[in-house]
Amino acid sequence: VCFILGGLDCSISFVSHVLGKVCIHGRQKEILSVLVPHLTDLTKSDCIWQRICWRLVECVPDRCMEVVVLGFVQRAPGADVLSRLLGNLVVKNKKARFVVTQKMLLLQYGHSAMVLQNLLGYLALDSLRRALLIQVLKDLLETWGSSSAVKHSPPEQQQYISQAILICLSHLREQEIESCRQELLTSMMEGVKCHLDSNLPQIRRLGMIVAESISSKINTDGPVLKFQYEEDDEAKELKSLLVQTPPSCVVPSLPDESRNEKADAAVPVVLESNKKSHTAAPVKPDEESDAELDSDDDLISYDMSEDKELKTKAPVYIRDCIEVLTGSEDVDKWEATVKALESLVQKNPAATREVSVELAKILLHLEEKTCIEGFVEFRQRAQVAVLTTDPIPVAKYLTSQFYSLNYSLRQRVDILDVLVLAAQELSCPKSHGKTRHSGAQKPYIQLLPGSDSSKDWRRIVDERIKNKTRRFTTGQSPMEQASGPNEFSSVAGHFFFPLIQHFDRPLTTFDLLGEDHFVLGRLVHALAILMYLAVNTVAVTAMGKALLEFVWALRFHTDSYVRQGLLSCISSVLLGVPAERLLEELTEELLETQSWLGDVVEKDPDGDCRRLALQNLLLMENLKKKLKIVPY
Repeated sequence: VCFILGGLDCSISFVSHVLGKVCIHGRQKEILSVLVPHLTDLTKSDCIWQRICWRLVECVPDRCMEVVVLGFVQRAPGADVLSRLLGNLVVKNKKARFVVTQKMLLLQYGHSAMVLQNLLGYLALDSLRRALLIQVLKDLLETWGSSSAVKHSPPEQQQYISQAILICLSHLREQEIESCRQELLTSMMEGVKCHLDSNLPQIRRLGMIVAESISSKINTDGPVLKFQYEEDDEAKELKSLLVQTPPSCVVPSLPDESRNEKADAAVPVVLESNKKSHTAAPVKPDEESDAELDSDDDLISYDMSEDKELKTKAPVYIRDCIEVLTGSEDVDKWEATVKALESLVQKNPAATREVSVELAKILLHLEEKTCIEGFVEFRQRAQVAVLTTDPIPVAKYLTSQFYSLNYSLRQRVDILDVLVLAAQELSCPKSHGKTRHSGAQKPYIQLLPGSDSSKDWRRIVDERIKNKTRRFTTGQSPMEQASGPNEFSSVAGHFFFPLIQHFDRPLTTFDLLGEDHFVLGRLVHALAILMYLAVNTVAVTAMGKALLEFVWALRFHTDSYVRQGLLSCISSVLLGVPAERLLEELTEELLETQSWLGDVVEKDPDGDCRRLALQNLLLMENLKKKLKIVPY
């Protein structure tokens, strides 16, 4: 600095080389955590130090540029400070431009939202850099709208890109939005379609939030997009990025006297406004007061506290329920029938078996006539009751309809949910009137519309492992739990095999291997649960072999939700089929599966898939240790 003030030339390239060398050898945190705060203070009001700092980073060798720039971006307290420290480095240096506009935004996704705000705010603070900001937004939207990127990139990267897009939008000016309005609209339409096609709720919600944000920017005067999704803390935090945060600056405090003067000056204004509001209160005319006297307020209301609502009596016989559900115009009677059908089926099993298939068909096609709270649950519970009462014929009907024409995706998912819930109920022992211990609750499966059944599957596996764990305690012995035969064992094949037969046959309105991959994901998870519930049954080995072949055919599916279901199927086979049968009859399949699981652990972009694959490998190792054999 002394040389510069004295008008002499000097070079700091040696310091730049030392800085780059130290950072690239792993000491970035130590040196920049000290250097950046000092440079921030020195460049605050001294333009000479700003020029020195710019020259310092410009002379860093290209091979060290990435780690130095990344360190400055991460440790700068704000975008304005980063602009003072780096200047127009991204305009002058190609390596720095690639790191800032490509690598940190499109190839990495581990940085925090604060780092993104520093980075994109830095690009927005200078007219020479704003062209790069607009180009960055276009590149981000191209990646966000790519169906291949949505399928093959992890949810964390999708979240990161969405954050970057919203921050870019917050920095755009009106004239810039006007110049690229059509491109923004096209990118929004392509991207929201790709995200809504995803099976993961997190990805769908990200698409909705980003599409809403783009729509609000390009349609300031007209109607904007509006989706329905859960407004949790994550969604609110993401939306807050659309509001540009002002640069951090210290506001000088006012002296005590001037502060008091300003406060005193503000008081009369408030009092005056209150005074005006009081004096401006309108006076009621005489006509209005006369009208009040003629009103009906003085009439005494009729006491209806003891009145009782007349309730329509539900039918007593199953055939009467069928008549009401198919042809009755009495809405109250129809509603009462829907609510009472489950208990009526359970009380009259013999009468239900006579018309079980017909009743299952009616319930599958039943639509809501009135606004009944919990209609979907009432209908689902009635379907489960019919299926558990007469399992074989009803299961044959439902599984045959799953691959039939002229059914909506919602109805096909309903069929899967009903089969799984009925299998769960059949596989659990009945209490036979005995009081069960309150702490010994049976595991249950709840597959409501839009729920992620993979979470239920993981809970079931954890409970199975917990039940197999031996614990030695000296406390009070637990109460004896209800026991009984597994009623699902004799009918498991009727639930399982028809579902796995025709998955690769596309229909006119249904293509599991194509655009209907959401239903495929639900099917895979349903098969995994059915396999688990068939433990200790006669058909479990055949079911396991068929399921491994099914998994092998779909192992390279692009949708992560489907792959999670396939890995859950592997877990159910390893837990459900006896170890001796696995190694005697499924040796080749297990060898191929083990090799595939190793690739999933190393290469799959989805974190849940990697975790499930690792869990399956551990289960295989446990099987080998249990049988004490040579590794297969």
